[in-house]
Amino acid sequence: MTVPAAPPWLPSLATPPGVYTPQADTLFLATALRREALAPGTDVLDLGTGNGTLAVCAAQQGARVTATDIARRALATARLNALRAGQHIDFCRGDLLSPISGRRFDLVVCNPPYVPAPEPPPGRTEDGDSHAEPGRAWNAGRDGRAILDRICEEVPQALRPGGILLMVQSALSGPEETLLQLTGSGLQAAVSDRMYLPFGPVLRSRLPWLRDRRLVTPRESFEELVIIRARQA
Repeated sequence: MTVPAAPPWLPSLATPPGVYTPQADTLFLATALRREALAPGTDVLDLGTGNGTLAVCAAQQGARVTATDIARRALATARLNALRAGQHIDFCRGDLLSPISGRRFDLVVCNPPYVPAPEPPPGRTEDGDSHAEPGRAWNAGRDGRAILDRICEEVPQALRPGGILLMVQSALSGPEETLLQLTGSGLQAAVSDRMYLPFGPVLRSRLPWLRDRRLVTPRESFEELVIIRARQA
């Protein structure tokens, strides 16, 4: 299966070393975000913005965008990219929802770390960057849910009535559990989109471990990504 090429509306932004380079999951989520047809003035939160691609996409649709990230390097990159794109975005540094505690949004978009890994998620230095830069943006603990579970717990309180969560994750990290937790918080949650990609370098490098845990069968060579769309009542 061929990974789709980036469409002309997707901004091509700078990504220095140590900041997650947008890949197929970013394009997948950006396409779902664009389909929401945001009205001008819609309040959008980009949670864990990375280089700012999703934040800029939302701002280009006329949304009022707030973007957060724990890493100083990512926020500096996203600020520069927003400036170059001519978009005003409110950037806040902190862990997940901590820098915008108490605020509510019409839409939250998130491409979190979701790849199962033999080791715990990398630790953070005082400036918010990882002790081990490679893997910071995708490794998410042995079940891939180190960040997903926190999002499921925290995001419902950040959505206005009728507000939407759009999030991408791998089928390896339990979409059913994500739906169960979000539904338990009162949201109407479903998988809105699916796509299949050949295993990339990260998954190929840990195939024996994934197979040993029965997350991947011996014949599997494609990863399923899903978009979770959840609506606040």
